[in-house]
Amino acid sequence: MEFETVAIHVGQEPDQETGAVIPPVYLTSTFAQHAPGQTRGYDYTRSGNPAFTRLGATLARLEQAEFATVFGSGMAAVNAVISTLSSGDHVLAEENIYGCTYRIYDQVFKKFGITIRYVDLSDPANYPEIAKQNPTLVWIESPTNPLLKILDIEALATACHAAGTELLVDNTFASPYFQNPLSLGADLSLSSTTKYINGHSDCLGGVVCTNSHAWNEKMIFAQKAVGLNPSPFDCWLISRGLKTLGIRMEKHFENALAVATFLENLDCTATVRYPFLPSHPQHELAKKQMRGGSGMVTAIFDLPLEQVVKLISNLQFFSLAESLGGIESLICHPASMTHASIPKEEREAVGITDGLVRFSVGIENAADLIEDLQTALNTL
Repeated sequence: MEFETVAIHVGQEPDQETGAVIPPVYLTSTFAQHAPGQTRGYDYTRSGNPAFTRLGATLARLEQAEFATVFGSGMAAVNAVISTLSSGDHVLAEENIYGCTYRIYDQVFKKFGITIRYVDLSDPANYPEIAKQNPTLVWIESPTNPLLKILDIEALATACHAAGTELLVDNTFASPYFQNPLSLGADLSLSSTTKYINGHSDCLGGVVCTNSHAWNEKMIFAQKAVGLNPSPFDCWLISRGLKTLGIRMEKHFENALAVATFLENLDCTATVRYPFLPSHPQHELAKKQMRGGSGMVTAIFDLPLEQVVKLISNLQFFSLAESLGGIESLICHPASMTHASIPKEEREAVGITDGLVRFSVGIENAADLIEDLQTALNTL
């Protein structure tokens, strides 16, 4: 069964009671039992709901995983994984990491004795750090947020397993349509389903996929015991969005490549990063482990900060907003928005400067998006 068919049919069978082609959403907090401890499969929505089961089944198949546990947001999924660690555990992470992931480690779990070190894991010369640091878990994104670095998932998984540790890949930017980390050897694939998987900027969600029974049990426990469960209605919305993931991702890819090419030819851009541009430092690796470049583009403008702010604040079709992966185009200034929680010196050390702008390219007409950018540039 191919991806598009899986997205529409797996876990989304017509309702057995009524025949409804689109399964209903069960907006209930609790479920009646036959007798004490004898349920019809569910007892309390914090520990399970048919909407969770259906969405999890779809995502597991799309991620080529045996198990998928859904959560209330991408950060709830992050929290679920970190909650399995113990005081004294150490995490090794890619240095370019999502600002909120950095924040939860630094401002929440650090005080519980969990430590984290950041390393440039796009450079194979740093792989020996995995064995040297002896981490409980290695945490990466690929592509990274917002620099779009591509990390060699297969090589990192091999290095992690040789060192006796496990690898988590945040797959949010690629989506399961363009990349399957578990098939490349990763132990956990985490995504914010708020983004491309839902694709309509109207709900929150997260997921952790794995082939490990032990990790699956940990995620189910975290969902229930830590209170990280999603809303049944949000799961219903994400299931609806998933049905068009394949065709949406193809359009995101087409438009992002067009926008990246336009930006690369401007005199005012110092650097443009897009995995499927030949100029990308890991272009060949991107083509090897991804089936397409997704919809994220990063540009570093050779302009004063005030002109960068003017540019991104005066666009018609690119809304100045956080988040990404929706059908509409968004533009973001990571240094003051998504990565503001990272200290300035640390941000700039990894390349997140005041001139860096992140584009989430939507599925509008590409010519309109480019004209919008050109019009805003003409006002500078």
